Amino acid sequence: MNLRSALCATCLVGLAANSSAIAGTNDILIGLDNKITYGPDGPTNGAPGNDAVIVVDVSDPAKPRIRASLPLTNSLLGPPTNLQITPDGKLGLVANSVVHVQDGDAWKSVPDDKLYVIDLAADPPKLIDTVTVGRQPSGLSISKKGDLALIANRDGKSVSVVSIQGSTVKPVGEVPLEQQAAAVVIAPDGKRAFVCMNLVNKIGVLAIDGETVTYDKSMDIPSALNPYNIDITPDGKYVIASNTGAQKNNADAEVIIEATGPHPHVVDVMSPGTGPEGFAIAPDGKTAATPLLLGTAAKDSDWFKTKAGELVLMSIGTDGKLTVTARAPLGGLPEGVVYSANSDYLYVANYFEKDLQVFQLAGGKLTEVGGSRLKLPGQPASMRAAAR
Repeated sequence: MNLRSALCATCLVGLAANSSAIAGTNDILIGLDNKITYGPDGPTNGAPGNDAVIVVDVSDPAKPRIRASLPLTNSLLGPPTNLQITPDGKLGLVANSVVHVQDGDAWKSVPDDKLYVIDLAADPPKLIDTVTVGRQPSGLSISKKGDLALIANRDGKSVSVVSIQGSTVKPVGEVPLEQQAAAVVIAPDGKRAFVCMNLVNKIGVLAIDGETVTYDKSMDIPSALNPYNIDITPDGKYVIASNTGAQKNNADAEVIIEATGPHPHVVDVMSPGTGPEGFAIAPDGKTAATPLLLGTAAKDSDWFKTKAGELVLMSIGTDGKLTVTARAPLGGLPEGVVYSANSDYLYVANYFEKDLQVFQLAGGKLTEVGGSRLKLPGQPASMRAAAR
C-alpha cells in the first residue's frame, strides 16, 4: 500500500469511528418510573409527572455516564423491553404502557397508546415525534435492518407494525392475536417474529414480508407459565422465552425454542431461579443473562427476607441449551439488563436503589467493576441498547 492509500484508509477509519460515536451506538436507554413505590403491602400507585427516559453513554464500558434526560412517561407495569435503539444508533423508540389517572383519593393505572421517538444523533438527544400505537404497548423489537419495529400490546391483544424510514416512524398495521401480548422479538433475517402471549402460556409465530405481518394460530408454541420476555440468538437459530409465572418463590423457566424450519418447537427447558423478568442474549451469542427478582416485588412472598436480586450468567451451547456459569448479588427489584456491544460487560438497573451496576465478563465469570455504580435520577423500570 502506498502512502496516499494508507492515509486515505486511516481517514476513512477515523470518519467511520467518529460517525459511530455521533450516532449514539454506544448509548443505553433507561425508562424511569417514579410513580410506583413499594412497601410491606406491595406496590402503591402515586401521582404522575416525574417520569423520565435517560440516555446513558457507555463509550467507556466500565464508566457509564448520563448524557441526557427527557421528561417522558414510562411505566414499571410492562416488561423491561418497552424501548430500544435502532441498529445505527440514531433513533430511540420508547413505548409507554400505562398512565396514572386520579380515582378518588388514589391513582389508578389505565392503558396508554403512545410511542416516543427520540433523536439520539442530536446533542443533546431530543424528542422528535409521538405516535399512536396499540393499547398498552409493552415489549418492542426493532429489525436488524432498522426499517421495522413490532410492539406487543397487552390490552390491545395485538402487535403493532411500525415503519422506520430515516427519522420518520409511522404505524402501518395492527396484527390481531386475540390474546394479551407481553413481548416480541424479530429474527435476524427479518422474516419471522416471536411474541409472548403471556396469559395463555404460548409463543406466537409471526410471518414478515416487508411491512406485511401475519399471525397463524396453528403455529403457536407451548411455553411455561407467563412468558414475559423473549430474545433470539444472533444466528437466528434459537429463541429463548423467559417465564415469570411460578410466583411465591418458586423457580421459573427459560424455554428454548428451535426457531428455524417450517415448525419452530421447544427443544429444552431450564430454570435459572425465581423471577427472571429481565433477560438478554449477548451480541456474540455465547451467553445469556437474567437478573432474578427473588421475590423482591411480590406482596405474598418473603418480601422482607429477600430484598435483593441476583444476576445469573449462562452459557449457550450449540444445541441452544443454557448452563449457569456464574451468579452475582444485585439490588432490589432488578429490572433491565443490557450487554455491551462487544459482549464483555453487563449492565443491570436496580429499581429500589435507583442505580446501575456494571459487571465485567471473563471466562464465564462475573466481576462487578469497583466504584462503577451509577446513581440514577429515578427508579429504572426498563433498559435496552441498540438492536443488533
